[in-house]
Amino acid sequence: MAAPKPEIRTFLCRSDNIGVLMRDPATGACAAIDVPEAAPVLKVLDETGWRLTDILVTHRHADHIEGIPEVKRATGARVTAPAKAGGAVPEVDVAVSEGDTVRVGDLAGQVWETPGHCADHVTYWFRDAGIVFAGDTLFTLGCGRVMESPPETLWHSLTRFLALPDGTEVFSGHDYVLSNARFALAAEPDNENLKARAEEAERASRENRFLIPSTLGIERATNPFLRSTESALARAVDLSPGADPAAVFVALRAWKNRF
Repeated sequence: MAAPKPEIRTFLCRSDNIGVLMRDPATGACAAIDVPEAAPVLKVLDETGWRLTDILVTHRHADHIEGIPEVKRATGARVTAPAKAGGAVPEVDVAVSEGDTVRVGDLAGQVWETPGHCADHVTYWFRDAGIVFAGDTLFTLGCGRVMESPPETLWHSLTRFLALPDGTEVFSGHDYVLSNARFALAAEPDNENLKARAEEAERASRENRFLIPSTLGIERATNPFLRSTESALARAVDLSPGADPAAVFVALRAWKNRF
């Protein structure tokens, strides 16, 4: 018999950060994925009655960790963070690296090191639940800005997501979907799946909701950065069809930076 799916709550933090709580219904254990600010996390915990046991940190940037001390004081949650973040993440109890396993009750997640946005970034892949917490590596219709590495490093990290099943739910750290959709349409204006997704993003914005989670299948069909293997994207950045996908990605990311 398959294990029950985890319960998930997503909510806005700061101006465009996405807060996520994941609860294991079998044990009651509950994790926050990053803590951009304390108040929204504590509010949702109060509304749901969930007991926070864990905080899973994707990377050390302030807009993902600044609420940790207050939330830990209020809940006693265990803080798991990338080992490569060193002392930059407060209140760390467990440091993790590539190949480690994290547990939230009976839910088990694999740690991937996914550098590119920053050197310490990790992703948490809960295989049995069909969920991946991508932080600022992969966004709905986009990807993170390259900050601490050659852009090819981020491309290598993104290729790991391409191996996941289409139904995998992707939870990312920000809601940038409207700006991402505008860029994606500029890069691939004839993509019918993308046109429909952009219209969906506009509806979601009008209805005060966001398209997180997405799925790998949707992102594979619409996200230009995951589609760097496609001839249409190579042509969009003045490269020949069949060009090295890493080179296409680098050109796309540079274009997005100027967009």
